[in-house]
Amino acid sequence: MSFYSVSHWETTDWTDEMEALARDKYVPLVKGLGAESVNMVRTGDRTFIVVTKYADQAAGEAAQARIDEIRTEAAEELPMKMSSVERGSTFASG
Repeated sequence: MSFYSVSHWETTDWTDEMEALARDKYVPLVKGLGAESVNMVRTGDRTFIVVTKYADQAAGEAAQARIDEIRTEAAEELPMKMSSVERGSTFASG
């Protein structure tokens, strides 16, 4: 079954430039590590989640060390911080 990572983020500012950087830099970086999809979802004025799908748990775990580095880089480059992350395998889908 598919494996997902869902990270929760807070930012002190929200700009079109930040959205462009996320779309043009960070999504391709994560996909380059084997993610099948990366969805950044705005959940509030200054909050968002990143939902990353991998083919299976092995693929997700193989990418994890580099994902941690990318998260650190993003938090240094942009005015944001990760507040939590969850990971798990799909048990039902439709």
